[in-house]
Amino acid sequence: MSFEYWYMLPVSILVATIAMASGVGGATFFAPIFILGLRLQPEVAIGTGLITEVFGFSSGLFAYFRQRVIDYGLGLSLLMVTIPAALLGTLIAARIQPDLLKMALGVGLFAVAAGFLRTPERADILRLDDAIAKEHGDKRGQTCLHTADGREICYTVCNRNEGRIISGIGGLFVGMISTGLGELNGYFLLQRCRVPSSVSVATSVFVVAVTALAASLGHFVQFAHAGNQVLDTVFSIVIFTIPGVIIGGQLGPLLARRIPQHTLEKALGVLFALVATLTLIEVLL
Repeated sequence: MSFEYWYMLPVSILVATIAMASGVGGATFFAPIFILGLRLQPEVAIGTGLITEVFGFSSGLFAYFRQRVIDYGLGLSLLMVTIPAALLGTLIAARIQPDLLKMALGVGLFAVAAGFLRTPERADILRLDDAIAKEHGDKRGQTCLHTADGREICYTVCNRNEGRIISGIGGLFVGMISTGLGELNGYFLLQRCRVPSSVSVATSVFVVAVTALAASLGHFVQFAHAGNQVLDTVFSIVIFTIPGVIIGGQLGPLLARRIPQHTLEKALGVLFALVATLTLIEVLL
């Protein structure tokens, strides 16, 4: 283990601050940084990004736990699909050509960028929340959560099987390229499964955090089999990125209060499109 990657501490603080403010998984940022900046092999970069993301997500997950807005029943039903899919993704990532993995990451980043650029307006989300409350709210809802601030949120989860399929695809992508599950889950839970937005976001964070943990463990086992040199590189990076994302996880909510969410999401959409372009150009050249 060495200290040559010391500069990843301020980088990871910045990344985690932006990630926590926007709600996107940190590995979505870290994987291309590790590939393009540190010149790591794609499977090592993706696994290291996931290990880092688990610690960054723990801060946000704890906040939602305290707010009592996580639907654990729904989350566990999705995890039964996403965890096996993520572990399968780690096996696939270790067995395909690095350039193909980079290409998959580039395409995935374009999909993430497109998702941010077409993110619905807050007014649209509020209208969906109102529609959910009228259709499946009050005492008619099959699920009722009592939040820490005294609210009662009641709803009925629709299209469960469709949700599991979509989440399973997202879990596969998490194992392969470190991103996709949160982006697929976030608005999908609200739009198709008819879960109120506050619960959708919190439950998505819960599912992504646990799935990322499973995928990172799968990658770590493969690192151990790859030899001491790979493990040494991974440890040399995460000793700086882990404390960085923990710090950034506390700064993110402060940034979110200062920058309009819609503005931040559009800026990230442009950023991810640029990174995706650079990743694909590197493969093609």
